[in-house]
Amino acid sequence: MSYRIIACLVFLVTLACSWMLGGWYGYRQVEQESVEESFRYRQLVANELNRYVPIPELMAEHPLLAEALASPGDPGTLLRANDQMQRMATIVGSSDVYLMDASGTTIAANNYLRRDSFVGRNFDFRPYFQDAMASGDSAIYFALGVTSDVRGLYFSHPVRDNSGEILGVIAMKVLVHELESQWRRPASLRDSEMVVLDDAGISFLSSKSEWLYRNFTGDNADAPSELSHLRYPDRELSPIDFDSLGSPWGLSDRAGTMRIHNDGESREYLRVLTPLPRLDWTLQVMVSTRTVLWGRLGFAAVGVAIFVVGLLASLYLRERYRREAELAHRGEQLERSVASRTAELERSNQQLLEEIREREKTRDELRETQHELIQAAKLAVLGQMSAGLNHEINQPLTAIQTYARNSRRFLEKGATEMVDANLSEIITLCDKMAELTRQFKVFARKSEGPPALVDLRQSVDGALKIMAAQESRSDISIQWHRPEQPVQCHGDVIRIEQVMVNLVANAIQAVESSERPEITIDVEEDDGHWYCLVRDNGSGLPGSTERIFEPFFTTKSVKQGLGLGLGLSISRQIVDALGGSLTGRNRSDGPGAEFVLTLRKREATE
Repeated sequence: MSYRIIACLVFLVTLACSWMLGGWYGYRQVEQESVEESFRYRQLVANELNRYVPIPELMAEHPLLAEALASPGDPGTLLRANDQMQRMATIVGSSDVYLMDASGTTIAANNYLRRDSFVGRNFDFRPYFQDAMASGDSAIYFALGVTSDVRGLYFSHPVRDNSGEILGVIAMKVLVHELESQWRRPASLRDSEMVVLDDAGISFLSSKSEWLYRNFTGDNADAPSELSHLRYPDRELSPIDFDSLGSPWGLSDRAGTMRIHNDGESREYLRVLTPLPRLDWTLQVMVSTRTVLWGRLGFAAVGVAIFVVGLLASLYLRERYRREAELAHRGEQLERSVASRTAELERSNQQLLEEIREREKTRDELRETQHELIQAAKLAVLGQMSAGLNHEINQPLTAIQTYARNSRRFLEKGATEMVDANLSEIITLCDKMAELTRQFKVFARKSEGPPALVDLRQSVDGALKIMAAQESRSDISIQWHRPEQPVQCHGDVIRIEQVMVNLVANAIQAVESSERPEITIDVEEDDGHWYCLVRDNGSGLPGSTERIFEPFFTTKSVKQGLGLGLGLSISRQIVDALGGSLTGRNRSDGPGAEFVLTLRKREATE
């Protein structure tokens, strides 16, 4: 069997199932809403009956009624009884209240003044009179009024004397048009109707006026009984032309479909029968099955949609299986290509690893070279200061030699006090030389430790001690405005000292040609940073101040001796590594240059 034939069969089965399921769902929805409306109307009728049933019994207890029945020939008593009937009718809101004797003749009524008064008329043929007399209890009956020709509910109760003997019957009539007007069609079932049938199948309440007093039994052969003609006088009680179509699948026993033929038109209804309380009445709710057709069409559309989705899914799966097979074949080819490519990538990866190792080695060598370059710059500074260092050491040594010789002579003469004084001077000179050499030793030492908490003042103090040993003009004024409080910053004492030595050395060389050479060192602060400013009153910097930080750039004259031009470049690298900055510019307040060393603040608790 081909794929197309199978698809057509599945489509037909899906459409049939959807049509049946839509009918079941539609009928169930209509039945459910009809049952709910029937229950509401049934409660309405029950409430109306419960409202009026006890009233005739209460009326029968009035002593005037028994008095009127005991003295039917007394005009005064009957007049008072008629007035009492009027008051009772007004209080309970009924259309008629009347009193009948034991023979069924009316002796008093609320309408005694009207032409169509019940007074004098005999109603012994009415079931509500017969039931009340026979049972001695309340009775309920529905019928058309013989006199008024108006539909009504009749409530009756026997009137007894003091000995309990039945003297007559009190009857009350309530109009039923309110029960008919309170029928409310469900909002979702606009095309629905209602009839209330008696035990003979005759409709006496209906939502359509042409269906009143019609036979709904469906048996056209049997004519209505004589009792029905007595209940509905002067009415034809003609049968309704309809066909019973049975109960659709899935509905309850009290539901079924019917087709009513009226004036050449036919309409199908779903009929739901509900018995009403206390009486032999049946409420028949009839709802048009037109909504069921729309439900079936909706389910059919859903079924078609499901079929289309399923068909598309099957086509997709077929195509997917075909492509998966094709992809599996290509996957095998790809695996072979991947294996070959993986081997090539492994070789490339090994080459990359070798290059990475070479780069790391080069980086380590570059870092070591930078440290060596910094250390070489230190030694170059020390070499430039060697002449001054020689002078600073030779002078104390000469003085020590002189004090030693004098001490020998004083010792020969026994002048011990003078010998002690000379030895004190010798000790002082030795301490001075030891401090000088210690400072140079610290400066020459390598510092490769990480940045830490340092006092900026210590680095400036060390740099000035080192520069004090260098031969220079003695008239240069170096003013170090040393803060009283510690200047805690993020850095390294030796590295910052090397930067300060370079800055002070450059400043000394810059003011050699000035008449009144002056160098000032200040420390300022703001939020989070310290600023160490080194100012001189020399000739200033060239036009492009950033060039002075380039390697091998120098502004020294031949007289000052040519340097390497690495001092400021190395100093900037040192400060950048410490997380700070080093800038230079010409002073705005006069001649000379100004270098600013910026370092981050740190607290002692960090």
